Amino acid sequence: MNYTGSVIGTDILQNEDTQARQKHHHTLWQEIQQVLKRNQLGGGEAAQDKQKAKGKMLARERLQHLIDPGTPFLELAALAAHDVYDKPLAGAGIVAGIGIVQGQPCMIAINDASVRGGSYYPLTVKKHLRAQAIAEQNKLPCIYIVDSGGANLPNQAEVFPDRDHFGRIFFNQARMSAQGIFQLAVVVGSCTAGGAYVPAMADETIMVKGLSTLFLAGPPLVKQATGEEVDAETLGGADTHCRTSGVADYYAHTELQAMEMARDSIGQLQQKPLPLKRHWLEPRFPAADLLSLLPTDEKTPIQAREIIARLVDDSCFHEFKRYYGETLICGYASIHGQTIGIIANNGVLFSESAMKGAHFIQLCEQKGIPLLFMQNITGFMVGKEYEAGGIAKHGAKMVNAVATASVPKITLIIGGSYGAGNYGMCGRAYDPRFLFMWPNSRISVMGGSQAAGVLAGIGSQSMDTDDILDMFDEQSKAIYSSARLWDDGIINPLTTRETLGFAFKVAMHHWQQDHNQKFGVFRM
Repeated sequence: MNYTGSVIGTDILQNEDTQARQKHHHTLWQEIQQVLKRNQLGGGEAAQDKQKAKGKMLARERLQHLIDPGTPFLELAALAAHDVYDKPLAGAGIVAGIGIVQGQPCMIAINDASVRGGSYYPLTVKKHLRAQAIAEQNKLPCIYIVDSGGANLPNQAEVFPDRDHFGRIFFNQARMSAQGIFQLAVVVGSCTAGGAYVPAMADETIMVKGLSTLFLAGPPLVKQATGEEVDAETLGGADTHCRTSGVADYYAHTELQAMEMARDSIGQLQQKPLPLKRHWLEPRFPAADLLSLLPTDEKTPIQAREIIARLVDDSCFHEFKRYYGETLICGYASIHGQTIGIIANNGVLFSESAMKGAHFIQLCEQKGIPLLFMQNITGFMVGKEYEAGGIAKHGAKMVNAVATASVPKITLIIGGSYGAGNYGMCGRAYDPRFLFMWPNSRISVMGGSQAAGVLAGIGSQSMDTDDILDMFDEQSKAIYSSARLWDDGIINPLTTRETLGFAFKVAMHHWQQDHNQKFGVFRM
């Protein structure tokens, strides 16, 4: 049922300013959407045609045959690796996200062999590991659709040896399996070297006749190492591994049959389905207003309550400590029927707002209510008066509360995310279940003009001011962040409510409150 609170929000009056804002933010999203559409073509039409000529389905075709018809798919890190490498690497060569299979939310990771043969670049590994981290946090069964040549050899030093490199994928599979989080691999193409361990480490593995190959060393390397000549099918095809070695468990004659087998395996898990029925009231104000509410520059404040009114059920919000620490808005609402606590910036963080935030986080922890952090923050207040007043100590209380709260946390960056404010508002380092950005968002240690001033002040400015400003402008953009997986994706402001509603359902589906709290709520 919807959370009972006061209706907030006002109607937006259309004028030249709101129209300019709408046009600006519509254009920003269109630019992101163009990149997303290009990425859906994987390595391009020619590369996809080669896959089809081999009798293989494309990555996104496999996805559509796997998930339940008409259900949502929350794609993660769709912009990964954008403009990072010398050659394009659409989506870092892997399609990853949460889909519904037989009523169950599952983490699905699909190698796209049309993108550099499905080989693993550093950001491919990072994206795969992020998908597994989300799966482990939310107890999601994992389905790996494998079609990969393994590690990209020219990048082996950044892919192979370190803690969070390629081997961590298999380590995670073993740990999740031990926790009862089902691991399923469907081999639909090449599966070589380290890539062979994804199906080998899975709880169940499906291979396809005439299409799947799985081996630690392919025919060329076998010949080099031993002098033996053998073809790929004999060395590691479906017949070899389903009839002789026992590496694989299910023998499919076609890819379509393999997807049906995968669906059957998930259907046997006997877990409760994700509730997707509608039983809530929509906001009283249209989502289209969001573009009018976002300024075209960073210096103009964002009216957070107006944003909230267009995201939450029935536009109802039960605000906590309304007139204390007013630069931080805290309160209860619901999205798609799920009660949540919201923490939203309404200016720089002072001691009072930091203490209020810490108090509210503890209350949500006590009540088992998940948290939504809405970031638009320049940081904590600085200066002689504020340092003497203990801003570092009071800010640390909020950061501590964010770090130790066990309830699911989701972060949405709607404006700026700068300095320690990023930490206090549950930035990536504080392990939110999901972190999303809007196209207008910015993220960096500080603004470019402040950085130039600091460097000039300490006499270590090796770059001129214009170059520093240009660097910070480029590196703080949302698309720069998303390309490097500092977030889980740039989302459309107009469909944010649907994204958050699904994400909170997934986060709360198997969550159980930690009752090991050692103290009650501190009244800050």
